Amino acid sequence: MEDQLKRLLEAEARAQAIIEAASLERQRLLDDALAGVHEAEARFEANRAELRAPFLKEAHGRADQAVAELSRKYDERQRNLRELASRHEQEAVDAALTLLLDPAV
Repeated sequence: MEDQLKRLLEAEARAQAIIEAASLERQRLLDDALAGVHEAEARFEANRAELRAPFLKEAHGRADQAVAELSRKYDERQRNLRELASRHEQEAVDAALTLLLDPAV
């Protein structure tokens, strides 16, 4: 009976050692995984500007095109209004003179 008890105690001690070793290995694996995640995050943060650059370049290009188009339309509209004002300037002068010279009209 003593031998069986002794073997059980030894088996329990070995089991406890295996459990402790497994626990240490588990913790080491978790620490390694966390370190890997932190490294990946750091690489991502370092490369984020590089990743965004093509999208920003495209967005700036589109914005420049939109500004150029709006400027062209604004210039065209302004030119049309000046032409219209120029065409109607003589009519306005004639109408003003008519009112000044003959207010009854």
